[in-house]
Amino acid sequence: MSEQQPLTPEELFKKVEAFLKAQHEVYAPVGDIPLPAVTGSAALPLQESPAKIVASGNPAAAAGSSQPNPVEASPDQQHPTETKADTLIQSLQDCKTLDALRELCEAAAVLRTDLTGTRLVFGKGNPKADLMLIGEAPGAKEDELGEPFVGASGNLLTKILAAIKVDRSQIYIANILKHRPPDNRNPTAEERARSLPFLERQIDLIQPKLILCLGLISAQTLLNTTTALKDMRGTFHPYRGAELMVTYHPAALLRNKHLKRDTWEDVQKLRQRYDILGCEPVLLPYLQS
Repeated sequence: MSEQQPLTPEELFKKVEAFLKAQHEVYAPVGDIPLPAVTGSAALPLQESPAKIVASGNPAAAAGSSQPNPVEASPDQQHPTETKADTLIQSLQDCKTLDALRELCEAAAVLRTDLTGTRLVFGKGNPKADLMLIGEAPGAKEDELGEPFVGASGNLLTKILAAIKVDRSQIYIANILKHRPPDNRNPTAEERARSLPFLERQIDLIQPKLILCLGLISAQTLLNTTTALKDMRGTFHPYRGAELMVTYHPAALLRNKHLKRDTWEDVQKLRQRYDILGCEPVLLPYLQS
């Protein structure tokens, strides 16, 4: 076997340059730099810790990819990523109130989508609510007013709640994403991964007894699954100390009236569980018997 020829200085330089470029791609800090969008299905499960995905800035990890990193990192090289994840977790844990969390969200560039100039839609309602509703992402009207579920879908949601004698002001409503995506598209897997730690802290501060996911993206994100919505309905799933139920998004009901019967069955079951758990809704005056 012939002896391997030594590398020329030019060849050695190119190898070192390629290695450093790969290292930078793996460990580039997130900071205030907007993360690139991930193409593909928004229904991919979030396999990695969302906090680590936010800290690493790794789009492949955010999309649930099983592809290896360009360079196998040593434990010492992994330390910067772990430090960023720890910093994010600590920052969220330091938020002891919803107001503090809102301030953190206002400053968090990782929560923004690739649509510029959007307004934070943090959430609204009773901070000690027994019931929390979680949608998918703000739309144009929500972005304009800074509140979740306004406009046509919001009006329908209010009517649905009134039908089971729950006053909207006594619950809490939020979304997976806190900034509007362009063209009202579905949130990408990466956007969901970046937003989830902030929503989880919001849920932990409110400590609801019941959570109602409105729509497929909301349910799949929180339950970390690709299961179809119709197969998640009708069951209470344990989630962060609460019981989580799934139903259709009000916007889907506006497009497809055939879904209203299923939704009505879901919210009736939710109200029954609401009573069993000892929740105390404020009844609307015109609905009191």
